Amino acid sequence: MTSRSRAATRVRIEDVAAAAGVSIKTISRVLNREPNVREATRRRVEEICARLEYQPNRFARGLAGQRSYVVALVYNNPSLNYLMEVQGGVLEACHAQHYNLVLAPIGDGKARTAADMRGLFEHSRPDGVVLIPPLTDNATVIAHLRDNAVPFACIAPRSTRERIGVRMDDRAAVHGLIAHLVGLGHRRIGHIMGAASHGACHWRHAGYRDALGQAGIEYDPELVVPGEFVFESGIRGGKRLLDLPSPPTAIFAANDDTAAGVIRVAGERGLSVPRDLSVCGFDDTPIARHIYPALTTVRQPTAEMGRIATLELLQHIRGAEPGRMVEVTHALVLRESTGPVPPARSTQARIAGAVSRSRTREPRRP
Repeated sequence: MTSRSRAATRVRIEDVAAAAGVSIKTISRVLNREPNVREATRRRVEEICARLEYQPNRFARGLAGQRSYVVALVYNNPSLNYLMEVQGGVLEACHAQHYNLVLAPIGDGKARTAADMRGLFEHSRPDGVVLIPPLTDNATVIAHLRDNAVPFACIAPRSTRERIGVRMDDRAAVHGLIAHLVGLGHRRIGHIMGAASHGACHWRHAGYRDALGQAGIEYDPELVVPGEFVFESGIRGGKRLLDLPSPPTAIFAANDDTAAGVIRVAGERGLSVPRDLSVCGFDDTPIARHIYPALTTVRQPTAEMGRIATLELLQHIRGAEPGRMVEVTHALVLRESTGPVPPARSTQARIAGAVSRSRTREPRRP
């Protein structure tokens, strides 16, 4: 069938209205998820749309309602695994609500951030914005949205005051994860943090300290190193922790990408995970299942959080509901990367030997 033939046979909104026995305005209200439509009418219209394979003309809808029917996912997060998970959930909600999605990367620095935000609204004119960390607490981004009366929803904001979106209790989740390590006998537990601008960095560090305190383990700042929620942070942080005179027997990395970097360092040094070193992460992104050994982590329903935040945003845009800050639950996922603490002497000897080999490994001179 040619493109002209397909256009000629395309189902129109008038066809749907005739089949449903209602007005075109009612069809439009159903498609736009507006309130004050009887549930029986809404179901009948949706069934007929599906049966006739009706596709709304979003351009015409935008002209009629002064909306673009576009949601922007605004991000500046270095973890591609996290971003892809969130994007999947946002896209699912947009598709279900007949909205388009645009991805809007925002640069670093106040001037660049402001310029990127202006460019987004000049070119895409979204009806609303979904923010992911660390932009959920970026003062420049928030000010731009509020000054221009643009509705927005936040995923895991540090401050939930006057916000809509979704969050999870990261502090409690990490407390459970560290308690698991303590239960395996670990007393020297290292922690590689995330980006300081990210609320989760502080919540996860607080959960780490809470669990140590409850177990009667003194907090040792030497065992805590900075990071950026990326694989390279695991490389740098893993080396720094394993180079300590008394290295940890377990390392909690602030996300799965960072934990994967720690496992890489351990392998390079001839250390077995979890025989010589237990490693755990956070998020349960696909990398946690794809690496070997598979990673013990906290399952954060990342895609679902993207979907919920988007639905709350669209409810707010339509005025059907004011929008809420929804809290989701977490789950501890135990896999092969954590195990009982090994005998102290053998662990120290293996780690010390691995460190010595890594430092002295140089090409032989002729």
